[in-house]
Amino acid sequence: MDEDRIKGAATNMGGKVKDTAGGLLGDSKTQAEGKADQAKGQLQNTYGSAKDTVREGADTVGAQIDGLLKERPMTALLGAVGVGYVLARLMHR
Repeated sequence: MDEDRIKGAATNMGGKVKDTAGGLLGDSKTQAEGKADQAKGQLQNTYGSAKDTVREGADTVGAQIDGLLKERPMTALLGAVGVGYVLARLMHR
């Protein structure tokens, strides 16, 4: 779990407490700050979730490449040579 998800959840929870306290005390400023903290926490949590998803996807691709290298080393070598050739052609234009 990404650190941003943890921080976002904590900020969201703190915002809920502030919102509730502001509502009970009749303090609209504290209540508004609480709602803003909740929104900030939800946004940070969503950002952390997206980072987790990208990280998991990269791990999956890495595992697939690793499997290809172990199961079919010649195919992987030919693929690497092909990529190198294309990059060389692009750089010399």
